[in-house]
Amino acid sequence: MPDELPMFPLNAVLYPGVSLPLHVFEDRYRALVQHLLQIGDPAERVFGSVAIREGYEVGDHGAQSLFRTGVRLQLTDVESNPDGTFDIVAVGRDRIQLDRLIGGGEFPVGEVRVLPELPADVPAEVVEQARATFAAYRAVVRDIAGDPLSGELPQDPGFLSWTLAACSPLPLGERQELLEAGDATERLLLVTDLLRAELRAMNVILSLPATEVARTRWSPN
Repeated sequence: MPDELPMFPLNAVLYPGVSLPLHVFEDRYRALVQHLLQIGDPAERVFGSVAIREGYEVGDHGAQSLFRTGVRLQLTDVESNPDGTFDIVAVGRDRIQLDRLIGGGEFPVGEVRVLPELPADVPAEVVEQARATFAAYRAVVRDIAGDPLSGELPQDPGFLSWTLAACSPLPLGERQELLEAGDATERLLLVTDLLRAELRAMNVILSLPATEVARTRWSPN
């Protein structure tokens, strides 16, 4: 049976294990944060997020404009501002499937199911190809727009797949594909192919990745 979870749709695709800072100013999401702060156990201060399809807005009946696979996040840090807004940090915990978005309340609520990460014995060559491709991509992007990753890549294939997905500035649809991949092997193969395509394009026209040209302005509310 699906669980009910407060929902915070965003114009972005999020991933498990990734921290997200947000400035919360819209009334319904300020109410969501206030609701979470009333929960005594910090580990239970969780909410869901799914990406808004490009070109749509979300209202009480806007579920059709959302992707259905998203992430459950845990609220970890909150700073209250004098004007009633919040600056928060949330960390992705796991993937969810949104069955239905319920509007009409103080904040959106979704009927969701947790999507377990399937175990995968990732072949060593898949891991090495992904690491090598990202290293080449990182070197090119670093010279143009700065390093897309602070620190070193993780050794665990599962964490590696989420890290590469998170720090590769790909279009929204491709980032959603990575989120929906069934396991770490599928995700690493896909991100390798996507980054190779970016490298081929950038070798023809040395510039920022195409997503930097076409990216629409992002608002967390």
